[in-house]
Amino acid sequence: MGKRVAVVLAGCGVYDGSEIHESSAVLVHLSRERAQAEVYAPDVEQMHVVDHVKGEPTQEKRNVLVESARIARGNIKDLAELDARGLDALIIPGGFGVAKNLSTWATQGKNCIISKEVEDVLKAFHAAKKPIGLCCISPVLAAKIFPGCELTVGHDMECEKWPYAKTAETMKELGCKHMNKHVTEIHVDVRNKLVTTCAFMCNAPIHEIYDGIGKMVREVVRLA
Repeated sequence: MGKRVAVVLAGCGVYDGSEIHESSAVLVHLSRERAQAEVYAPDVEQMHVVDHVKGEPTQEKRNVLVESARIARGNIKDLAELDARGLDALIIPGGFGVAKNLSTWATQGKNCIISKEVEDVLKAFHAAKKPIGLCCISPVLAAKIFPGCELTVGHDMECEKWPYAKTAETMKELGCKHMNKHVTEIHVDVRNKLVTTCAFMCNAPIHEIYDGIGKMVREVVRLA
């Protein structure tokens, strides 16, 4: 029987939810590894809703679980129901929803608060020594919860290719060790069983982002 992997989403859309390409890549690669994906999201209101054409917030209100169900094709559960004891691994794709709906990183940076449900889930998998895969901005969750861990969000020097490199510096301020990696590479923190890759933190062709996520997924499944 294939490994059972929890995938936690944060909505639907890069600017206010889970990044759709990253989420899809995770699900495709899990399928390729013959792993069973079980998708979850918190039943909470989004921080805000962004018009993805204009890149500006609107007056709408949307629910994170309802929006995440779009990506999961309706096959999704409330994050409150997640029980790490029956699962082999955890993966959280990126997208600004991680920094807005799963935490307050978008507004508070290193002083952010992680959603209690999200923090409890991460700590449960970590305590059970089960692997956790994180990509794009989602490694900040581990940076906040597991001081001293090793992570990558790509490179730590800001440039056109790496527009979000300051995130790495903030993670270092939290006491984490940031490892510079290319978009197609991963970093494995063996002690904490954390597998990270930068995904859309890098301005790269989408197939390279897809390949990096594939390496992350394969390593998570291997460690499970």
